[in-house]
Amino acid sequence: MASTLEKFIHSLDPRALPRVLQIQSGIYFQGSIYEMFGNECCLSTGEVIKIIGFKINKLIASICENNEVSRFSAKVELPLNFPGLYKVVADKTPYVSVEEITRKVSIGPTRFGHPCFYSPEDIKLANLTIKHGEQITFNSVEEVNGTMAVNCGVVRNNQYHSFTLPLSQEGKFYECEDDQIYTLKEIAEWKISKCRNRIVKLSNTLHMWDCSNPLPENFDGCLVLTPVYEVQAVMKFRKDIVHILSDLDVEVKDITDCYDISSFLQPLSLEDVFERTSKEFPMVVEIIEGPSGSRKPYNLLHTGNEIIIYKKYQATRVLASEIRSDSPKRHFLIPMSYKGKFKRRPREFPTAYDLDIARSEKEQLHVVATKAFDSPHKELFSVSVGDQFLVQQCQTSEVLYEGRKKVIDVLSCEQMLSDTYKKVLLPMYMEGGFVEVIHDKKQYQLSEICKEFRLPFNVKVSVRDLSIEEDVLAAVPGLQFEEEITDSYLLIGSTISPVESWEIPVYRLNMSVHLLSRDVQTVVPPATKTTVEEISEEQYYMVRRYENQTLHPPPRPPKKPTTLAPKPVFALPKQGVSEVLQAPKNFCVDTTRKLCSNQAADVSELQVSCQNDLVRRENKKDMTGKATLVETSVIKGLTNNALGKCEAEKEEEHNYDYVDENIIENIRKVFQDTTVRNKHALSEGRR
Repeated sequence: MASTLEKFIHSLDPRALPRVLQIQSGIYFQGSIYEMFGNECCLSTGEVIKIIGFKINKLIASICENNEVSRFSAKVELPLNFPGLYKVVADKTPYVSVEEITRKVSIGPTRFGHPCFYSPEDIKLANLTIKHGEQITFNSVEEVNGTMAVNCGVVRNNQYHSFTLPLSQEGKFYECEDDQIYTLKEIAEWKISKCRNRIVKLSNTLHMWDCSNPLPENFDGCLVLTPVYEVQAVMKFRKDIVHILSDLDVEVKDITDCYDISSFLQPLSLEDVFERTSKEFPMVVEIIEGPSGSRKPYNLLHTGNEIIIYKKYQATRVLASEIRSDSPKRHFLIPMSYKGKFKRRPREFPTAYDLDIARSEKEQLHVVATKAFDSPHKELFSVSVGDQFLVQQCQTSEVLYEGRKKVIDVLSCEQMLSDTYKKVLLPMYMEGGFVEVIHDKKQYQLSEICKEFRLPFNVKVSVRDLSIEEDVLAAVPGLQFEEEITDSYLLIGSTISPVESWEIPVYRLNMSVHLLSRDVQTVVPPATKTTVEEISEEQYYMVRRYENQTLHPPPRPPKKPTTLAPKPVFALPKQGVSEVLQAPKNFCVDTTRKLCSNQAADVSELQVSCQNDLVRRENKKDMTGKATLVETSVIKGLTNNALGKCEAEKEEEHNYDYVDENIIENIRKVFQDTTVRNKHALSEGRR
């Protein structure tokens, strides 16, 4: 039975791919143009195509009133990168079975892929009864004792209970209210069900759209989103992959069951190649669709080229980001084979809790305060801008809290005065600002840094990697090594001149190949060339969000008592603005409390939490060879007015050049705080 391409794709289960379609009613674009904007716009009646994949390309939005499309609303196209944060409105139409949910709703390993539903009736299982109105989280789909089922969970009395629901489980399942907020791309990937539209409410606008805004001015209402898919297909007599938009005006018929699907070209993605067994390598493939680029190895990956894939494996990379106050930052994945050398750069710490995390046994952490803090407890120390500390250890201390003694966590430090050291205690919840003073002038290899120091770690390239044609890291003024990741790679080389091999990422390179049926004479791969991969902002968050789900973040620092929260003020200076202090003691654990004659406080730019740089420090060495502390050019007597002005400028200068993950998370927290009190009442109302 024939149907429109749009209707067919909207109802197609991705698990049923590939599908062979015959064009029943074709479309011909006027003129000789066969392809427009990278998408097919002309399909002949009777033509046969094989659908190998599809994804949402754009969204058609209509203004929604009372959960219905307004009669006077014009439809507008929204690209997936359209700025803004949106709250998902729960779908009022129920699903009739667990099987329908798994077929139409995206369920995956990330936090976006855990949809929540509730049933208006009790669900009785073998060892558990799910009460009506109780929120059920769908985590994954897998085979259990020979039957396909969904791993689910419910939270009762702050305890998580796991259970499985078979796909055959019937009953009404309603979508739960979602208090999270999402970008359009996240909604397209995870929150639009098959055969359904999605209603969203604009919750926050990020003003960064260069083109004219298709939405009404100051719009803050609801939108109905209808997806338009991009279909990837293979045609009978073409070797490339064609891209067709699902709203193309053609009628198609599914003839998969009566057609020899092997007669088509068999394109393989890099993921398909990686899933093959190790015994099948090396192999020779022809590139059907590859990335553009003139630099190696991308010049080997042009469409039509033949390459050797020697092997597959997991490799370690260091995720690094450019250090800069404005955005966007550049992000890199650096291989352990990188031969350049690095020098340390000062780290910044927003709280005392961060100081405790950063301290190590290798050396004593020496910091300068860049923000004042007035302690609400007389037992704890009040910090002024420019105070210098040697971080010792975390411990507990008794403080007077609302007339009673209370034990809290504190950070033990030694304040460095002009001629002595004073032991002080800083509350762990202290929201201040500190910058590290570096006394280490050694140059490090990447492997040494990962072995000897705890990430994140700030560096700059001191000696570039001469084996790389163009070392992109050498031009970056500062880098922060954020974490080590393990990723999947293929080792490739040219069939024409196999004198060197290259690593290409499996999950960040959009590429399709065709396996050629011929033997590979060269089995041992040639020398592997080092490549520093620069990744986009989106790929950066994909790496941090999706590839490190097993890493658990550290616990949040203790919160400041709300009843004892006087506003921090800058303390007046007791000494001059620029004072040269005695060198710190215990630069390393094994050193004595002596002055190190060959060390100097050569510290690069001292940054503060404000973007207009309240605190600046000059690189300065003592020409006599004796170590001195960094000479701080900090005006300690800043008034509260100056502080307020700084904070105001900080907000005004924040430029949203992309959808910043930190911004999204902060706004998500606001929504969680404002809605969590209503969740219990909502659940009770359903019961």
